[in-house]
Amino acid sequence: GGLPFIAHLELTDEIVYGYLQSIYNTIILKDVVARFNIRNVNFLNRLLEYLADTIGSLVSANRISDFLKSQKIKTTPNIVLDYLSYLSSSFIIREVNRTNIKGKKIFEINEKYYWEDLGLRNSLVGYKATETGQMLENLVFSHLLRLGFKIHIGQLENKEIDFVAEKDGKKIYVQVAYLISDKATKDREFGNLLAIPDNYKKIVVSMDKLIGSDYQGIQHQQIIDFLQNDQLL
Repeated sequence: GGLPFIAHLELTDEIVYGYLQSIYNTIILKDVVARFNIRNVNFLNRLLEYLADTIGSLVSANRISDFLKSQKIKTTPNIVLDYLSYLSSSFIIREVNRTNIKGKKIFEINEKYYWEDLGLRNSLVGYKATETGQMLENLVFSHLLRLGFKIHIGQLENKEIDFVAEKDGKKIYVQVAYLISDKATKDREFGNLLAIPDNYKKIVVSMDKLIGSDYQGIQHQQIIDFLQNDQLL
């Protein structure tokens, strides 16, 4: 995570997670529960657990409501929307809408949610190696947000572009992959960007350096290099 006081702690799971959990409890109990007079704290925690497990996935209030009902938690899409707005206004999560790249239409359903701080997310549900791709996507989102970009999820017919980021009248497209491990992955991640009919910068971000720095005009950046780059435009 990005909470600065962690730098002063002994970097062991017990100490760091203890600190993060105390921060999480303080934010949830003071900034959300008390501020919005929430009585069903269990529902709020289950909603956050769901969002922690669905980073990078398209979700909707109806889908969340159906999931919580399957967990024997009674709710409605309107209540879910209210709770999501509470969490967003408390800067725990960020909602990102989809945009049609060709038609420039903003879709009003099926958005994505990213965490303001991954440490807080991990203190709630832990971290598994199988979630590395999700963590990378959230990191890329956080970096774009920090640099002042307005961010959407791109939709191009049946293809999805992870991030369409705009600032100062310019735009970049970013795809995020854990590893470009085979031709199918390479064709998918680079192919989605190659299908976009404009000349704005296009970047694939991953954890490897196996394919060089450029592919048919599309940049490939290793995640550390990307996160250290404040001049993306």
